[in-house]
Amino acid sequence: MDKPADTSFIAIARIARTRGNRGEVLADLYTDNPERFNDLDEVWLEFNDGRRQARIQKKLEDVWDHKGRKVLKFEGVDTISDAEAWAGYWVMIPADQAVKLPEGTYFNHDLVGCAVSGLDGTLIGTVSEVLDIADNSQLVVRGGGREYLIPAVKSICVKVSIPDKRIIIDPPEGLLGLN
Repeated sequence: MDKPADTSFIAIARIARTRGNRGEVLADLYTDNPERFNDLDEVWLEFNDGRRQARIQKKLEDVWDHKGRKVLKFEGVDTISDAEAWAGYWVMIPADQAVKLPEGTYFNHDLVGCAVSGLDGTLIGTVSEVLDIADNSQLVVRGGGREYLIPAVKSICVKVSIPDKRIIIDPPEGLLGLN
């Protein structure tokens, strides 16, 4: 069944490369709930490199764990050549299938696109991505021709409003000068 164009999606994995010779792909997880793959019959694969964009629905034939990643086997993808075409695609599900998060926690994709400003209202930039490095999330904020790495912690990100796409920060002295 096709989802309407206005349906929002969330990323749960990204296809890194092929695996094996039967059309399987190896995917890096972008979810704290990897068990969700056990209940999926289909996913949407999305690609956007700024030049071309695509979202394609694919049925899952099989899924299994491999060294902290997921191996995915899609229906109709039966050779290495078939599988190579999917490298770099995001594995997406409709947002209404997302797990409910505890208060004060957010999906990374919800933070991307948020305007970031200081307590005084000065616009610093916009979140372009979120880096998760050893249990330490960093907001990558671009603005004014610069790039800032801002720790995504409550003591610095004092107000986060996903509906308003806005984050107010109270950075420690010197943080913005480090970047």
